[in-house]
Amino acid sequence: MVPIFARFATIAATAVLVLTGGAQAQEMAPDVLVKNVTLEVVDILQKDKDIQKGDRKKVIALIETKVLPHFNFQAMTASAVGRNWNKANAEQKARLTEEFKTLLVRTYSSALASYSNQKFDFRPLRAKPSDTDVTVNVRVLQTGTQPVTIDYDMEKRPGGWKAWDVRVAGISLVANYRTEFDNQVREAGIDGLIKTLQTKNHSLEHSSVAGADRK
Repeated sequence: MVPIFARFATIAATAVLVLTGGAQAQEMAPDVLVKNVTLEVVDILQKDKDIQKGDRKKVIALIETKVLPHFNFQAMTASAVGRNWNKANAEQKARLTEEFKTLLVRTYSSALASYSNQKFDFRPLRAKPSDTDVTVNVRVLQTGTQPVTIDYDMEKRPGGWKAWDVRVAGISLVANYRTEFDNQVREAGIDGLIKTLQTKNHSLEHSSVAGADRK
């Protein structure tokens, strides 16, 4: 995995689980949505003994319920793939998006298993009511260390607000993968990148199963 992302994985994974579904999500301002659901998810993490023991199935279910419907994964994947996105055909784009989504879910599920009661400082939203692209700022507070900033780049879509990037301590999640993906495409083409993502996902899945078997 990308080193800088791995460094903040636990914090980012916790903070990123802030988006919920339904009409409520469409009615809420993006910063209010972030705050309300972050606190809801943190409450689940603190009370669910299975998640605290590392139950990956429950963690993945939580991510799939709270996160996936409200991230624009195609936009995230296109940004991560960068200039090579337009070289892919429709089928390849769909496969890239699915594999990248799976990679993020597996990464977050691993990080969430080690959640350790971080606190959050939700910053006021600096945007006009008419804005359709905003950044929601959150600071993660940990005893003995400097706060870490989490910035959600969000856009208003017909189905409600969706995040298309997350920046941890100023480092973009999608940009973090761009150089790696560009190198893969240069060496093995679009299909080579898809195969690499499939291999990573298989490895992460295998690690999760092995970890569960040891419990």
